[in-house]
Amino acid sequence: MTSHVLLFHLFLAMSHIVWVVPDVEVFQPERESYQHILPSQMSSKNASEHTIYGIMFDAGSTGTRIHIYTFVQKAPGHPPELEGEVFESVKPGLSAYVDEPEQCAESVRGLLEIAKDAVPPSHWKSTPVVLMATAGLRLLPEKKAKALLTEVKEIFEDSPFLVTDNCVGIMNGTYEGILGWITVNFLTGQLYGERSQTFGTLDLGGASTQITFLPEFEETVEQAPQDFLTSFEMFDSTYSLYTHSYLGLGLKAARLATLGVSAEGGVIEQRLHSSCLPQGLEAEWVFAGVNYHYGGKPDGETGFKACYAEVLKIVQGKLHQPEEIQGRSFYAFSYYYDRAVDTNLIDYETGGALEVRDFKRKAKEVCNHMDRYTSHSPFLCMDLCYITALLKEGFGFKDSTVLQLTKKVNNVETSWTLGATFHLMQSLDVSH
Repeated sequence: MTSHVLLFHLFLAMSHIVWVVPDVEVFQPERESYQHILPSQMSSKNASEHTIYGIMFDAGSTGTRIHIYTFVQKAPGHPPELEGEVFESVKPGLSAYVDEPEQCAESVRGLLEIAKDAVPPSHWKSTPVVLMATAGLRLLPEKKAKALLTEVKEIFEDSPFLVTDNCVGIMNGTYEGILGWITVNFLTGQLYGERSQTFGTLDLGGASTQITFLPEFEETVEQAPQDFLTSFEMFDSTYSLYTHSYLGLGLKAARLATLGVSAEGGVIEQRLHSSCLPQGLEAEWVFAGVNYHYGGKPDGETGFKACYAEVLKIVQGKLHQPEEIQGRSFYAFSYYYDRAVDTNLIDYETGGALEVRDFKRKAKEVCNHMDRYTSHSPFLCMDLCYITALLKEGFGFKDSTVLQLTKKVNNVETSWTLGATFHLMQSLDVSH
């Protein structure tokens, strides 16, 4: 089965998932029969070839990313093919402008200029544009998050693209996990043909982390918290996933917690220190619009043992641990991938397979020899220790659990944005 057919089936599967978006209703497709999913114009005998575009913004905690997808309907009655994707990103994320929402305008406008270059002017009015925010905005007070989204909507309305009332919103973290799981298992061939064991997925963002897998054991379902289970229909089968998003346990949120910043944003001491940082370090770090002064402990213990003890407090006893995951294989994304690349555990272009123990080994190497890694982020030791603690003590993985780290599967980005774009196209009945 070719990748474009898989993507079309992914589109069908998405029609059975209900999106839950706080305060903003986005992507609520009707449960219609499959023959009505493709716009009627695309199925007409005159539709020898049509090109359709979709623009999806992923507003994360550390940056805003734009995905511009191109789909081609090459023949009547055939599913549209994903022809290409234009991707770009800017930093910082929208949450950095929490007290000056009008300042987020320039970054979004700049990305829209890229979209104007990627989409022909003849298609601007029929090309929908949507921004979905993730954990960075979920962490903000509702009033401030709305102010940012209102600013983005006004920018969209000034653009030449197709804008709807629901063009901006905040995505429920659970659906990031669901969409990532479906995408990976379709593109790796686990959900068609002869059924084989599916892959689990792990995503580590700046503010939140997600775990999703298809349980094989009844005990997993029976013992899971009720809100960790989500069911949907696909290919006349019902899939019940174990999936959960842990807000506040993303990589950068964990840094703050390790440094002594509470979930409410209060700072325990004026200058923050950690055993995970070089002893002589004194620096500043801006996250979510707040400037933090931090550094190493001048007279304190450093190295892996001391650092691991600090980060362990962030995850110990905080996460549900399904025993089944210890023997399963998982795909891991985002900061799992980035830190593995930073320390040469995997190649940037091709990714690779690791065991959980590899992160621990690299954490020991970096933390016990911080002077060798001065060209990298000063948080490298802390980040690696946190990833190790999250996987082992948080989720409960074994040292031998295999993680497949990748950015693409069959040349298709594993981002949730592709599934969201399919939803958008269906709900708007977009056609050329």
